[in-house]
Amino acid sequence: MVDNVVGKKGHQINWRWGLMIALAFVLDTSCTNQDAIQKNEKEVSYFANSKPYTRWWWFATKIRKEDLRYQLNWFKQNNFGGVEIAWVYPLYRYQAMYARNYGRHYPIDTTAQKWLSPEWTEVVKYTKDYADSIGLGCDFTFGSAWPVAGSNIDKVHATQIYGDTSFQQLLTFSWEYPENQLVINHLDSNAFYLFAEPVAQALKPALTGSKSALFTDSWEIKLNATNKIWTAGFDQAFRDTFGYDLIPFMEAGLDSFPDVRYDYMLLLDHYVTEGFYKPYVEECRRLGAWSRVQCLASPTDVMTTYALVDIPETEAMLNNPNYSRIVSSAASLAGKQVVSCEAFTCVYGFPATYLRKEQTADLKMVADALFAQGVNHLVYHGSPYNPEGSDTIDFFATTYFGPGGSLTEELPAFNAYIEKVSGLLSRGKTYSDVAVYIPYEDGVMAGAYPPERQRVWVWGEYEMRYLDMPAEVLGYHPLWINRHFLNKAEVQNGRLVVGDKSFSILYVDVNYLDIRALERIVALSNAGLKICLKREPLQPGRQKSTHYRYLIEELKSKSNVGPEFSAIMDHPPLLAGEDLPSYWCRVDQDGSYYLFLAQPKASEVVYPVYSGQSYMEVAEMKEAVLNINGQAIQLHLNFKPYQSLLLQISKEGQVDVLDISFVPKDPVIRSREEQRMYF
Repeated sequence: MVDNVVGKKGHQINWRWGLMIALAFVLDTSCTNQDAIQKNEKEVSYFANSKPYTRWWWFATKIRKEDLRYQLNWFKQNNFGGVEIAWVYPLYRYQAMYARNYGRHYPIDTTAQKWLSPEWTEVVKYTKDYADSIGLGCDFTFGSAWPVAGSNIDKVHATQIYGDTSFQQLLTFSWEYPENQLVINHLDSNAFYLFAEPVAQALKPALTGSKSALFTDSWEIKLNATNKIWTAGFDQAFRDTFGYDLIPFMEAGLDSFPDVRYDYMLLLDHYVTEGFYKPYVEECRRLGAWSRVQCLASPTDVMTTYALVDIPETEAMLNNPNYSRIVSSAASLAGKQVVSCEAFTCVYGFPATYLRKEQTADLKMVADALFAQGVNHLVYHGSPYNPEGSDTIDFFATTYFGPGGSLTEELPAFNAYIEKVSGLLSRGKTYSDVAVYIPYEDGVMAGAYPPERQRVWVWGEYEMRYLDMPAEVLGYHPLWINRHFLNKAEVQNGRLVVGDKSFSILYVDVNYLDIRALERIVALSNAGLKICLKREPLQPGRQKSTHYRYLIEELKSKSNVGPEFSAIMDHPPLLAGEDLPSYWCRVDQDGSYYLFLAQPKASEVVYPVYSGQSYMEVAEMKEAVLNINGQAIQLHLNFKPYQSLLLQISKEGQVDVLDISFVPKDPVIRSREEQRMYF
């Protein structure tokens, strides 16, 4: 957002526009937060049985009702709770890759129902109706493939970058291939509505019966485009907001001007939020559907963006599970009950290493790592459409969940495990004690990741993909917080309160801190909040305020502010001990706690997993102390091979170990060097 941006000599610039945006933001997010809290039960009912969903790829071929019934029945029999239909390319689109990697040849196929035609709508509605009849949920990707693109998008409404009028990003693997679609201008709501109108019209008949979610995927605009993304009027809006001309810096390249890049990203955040994410959420609600969204890598302050949507969704394994704490933190602060995850994407490497040779023990390890970051619903990635009697069709970047795969024998029991843990981690609300200021400003100022951390889908530090919580706060079940949530917070009895979350301390360890966040932190400290300020941050942005230094000195002068966390914190952590496992905690309405402790191997999960990484021969013991309601409870944690633990603790301190056992087959260990990874 661009509210209250500080200009030259510390004065506010363009305050009228800033105030309007600020008020719009406060009203919108306040309503979003209140609505979300009031609708928790409705959100939970979306995943009432907590069973996992699977993304179901429909390739551009003739979709037959008998094949739909066959696959939906198979999903039901194997303990899935629902499907998310994703419309993608005709198989011959990747003929060379399928031939090279899998020895398969797919002839040119033009039999598919025409995209968004009445025939297409009819078969989609039939699928939803049949899913309803057998008790399966049915969600839909809003559009074909990703990122958001349409064949009705003209150049005026397509993605634009500064200095290259010929630039275009084509979607070349949609249902309409060989016709390519233009990716929309996410900064312009007119572009979104132009794209959305025909898709919504064609989907509307299927959005009856049980309520569905409409899904949109992560950002995935071309690498480096984010540093140049543009739209008509952006330069004038920038000048009006920040008081200087952006064009010379765009000509020279923002990489050399981090302070200017910060200002640019603030305005870009506003444009993308107003031009895409808010209209998307509104359109889903107009259609009577939930918005389920991956905001990952969007050029926004993603905690705020995730707070806008009904069901925030993270992704793993193309991202490390630790990223999911950003999503679950935003969900917790905004009163969202469900935190979804696109799970097991290319778990062994991109695009499809060990396809159909995946091992359940490895997937359980990844799932446990996600549960320990606050995820409570999984959407597997995924299941290809296969006609009855056929089992040879694959999606090119996936883990395979279907008949005839390596996971099939264990799938019903594995899904039952996912269902049980997901259900328990949906009860009540997330426990909170320490709020950690997320270093978003640091990411924007840092620019691009070093080459060794970049991927085809990974570019900038602002994405915060490799972000870990400070080690000294881990026992306190920390959640991330950003400046927008601080603006909504208040101090009650010395604690920071945001919605139904309450924190004893705000922990700040950043290189850069927006002056609006700093002003708010000073105000919170004046109200009695304890703040751990690990170091003195600098002000990002080109126009520096002379007031910034005074605010820092004022903050440092307070007795309730200091650099040593242990000196400020006045009570023991929720969980104390050496080498603690990854964990997540929720508090039920009756005051009981649910503490999920992930198997030790889950703490080591980063992308990519190597095949057999989960292998575990003997049990592992860990000692910990659980501090609840003034009681210190000694825990002797016995992690049997492949097993995580879930404890239920009454408010009186009675500890029960819940049965969440599922023992997969011992995996075969393959080295990383064997894996085929395309970066």
